[in-house]
Amino acid sequence: QVQLVESGGGLVQPGGSLTLSCAASGFTLDRYAIGWFRQAPGKEREGVSCLTTSDGTTYYVNSVKGRFTISRDNAKNTVYLQMNSLKPEDTAVYYCAASNRIDSAQHMGAVTMASGWYDYWGQGTQVTVSA
Repeated sequence: QVQLVESGGGLVQPGGSLTLSCAASGFTLDRYAIGWFRQAPGKEREGVSCLTTSDGTTYYVNSVKGRFTISRDNAKNTVYLQMNSLKPEDTAVYYCAASNRIDSAQHMGAVTMASGWYDYWGQGTQVTVSA
């Protein structure tokens, strides 16, 4: 059974940090591109970052560039999203997703943030940034 499970969310003060994890089972993550998405209350889901194994490149939306880092541990079949300098506007439910149709995050850029590319989704983890 193919499954993605996010963890690591929580409540953090502005300026703080969190690391989200996305653990895969039923398939091998190193053959897929992994995207992180988020959805705030009353807003549409938006892409945050993508990582592709084929060329090892990454993509970040401008709002998180320089603050968030996506990485993977193939041995643990897990992808991470390190989030630093968190802001209240980062508050959302964060989802990870997997796609075998994205071959280069760097080359495809913003296209990788379209949810239609992704076939498998996790259930989400809540991140709240508040004083």
